[in-house]
Amino acid sequence: MDTGDQFLLLARLALAAFLGAFIGLERELRGYPAGVRTVALVTAGSALFTEISRVMGGGEDRIAAGIVTGIGFLGAGLIFREGYTVRGITTAATVWSAAAIGMAVGRELYWVAGLGSLLVFVVLEARPVVRRLEALIRRFGRELVLREEDRDDEEQSGG
Repeated sequence: MDTGDQFLLLARLALAAFLGAFIGLERELRGYPAGVRTVALVTAGSALFTEISRVMGGGEDRIAAGIVTGIGFLGAGLIFREGYTVRGITTAATVWSAAAIGMAVGRELYWVAGLGSLLVFVVLEARPVVRRLEALIRRFGRELVLREEDRDDEEQSGG
């Protein structure tokens, strides 16, 4: 591998790290355990493993399987149970998705990696939107119940 190819590989690693940092920013700003550094390292590491498997001449499917398995163990370490609730599943899924994005960069699928990163970020940012929708639905449900109670009261009073 000549110097020019090595610089291209380094540029791909930088792109993978940047995309991971972009995704990790959402986690970091919300105070979750896997933030900018963790997700950037996962994407860069996945890209590097993918690149090395290609340079070494084969076994790309085994390397991909190894990345998925390894990230699965990392993700399992992020998930824990508190009483009846489970925490960390979204963070683990974020790390898992970041590994796939790193692999896409390593295979030079730049559009897939870039738009995939954007999609992951948008999905992570959907939580506040979902909470607002839940509040609207609850409020609408309460209004329906109150209207029904008013109708029942009118019917009972003979009105």
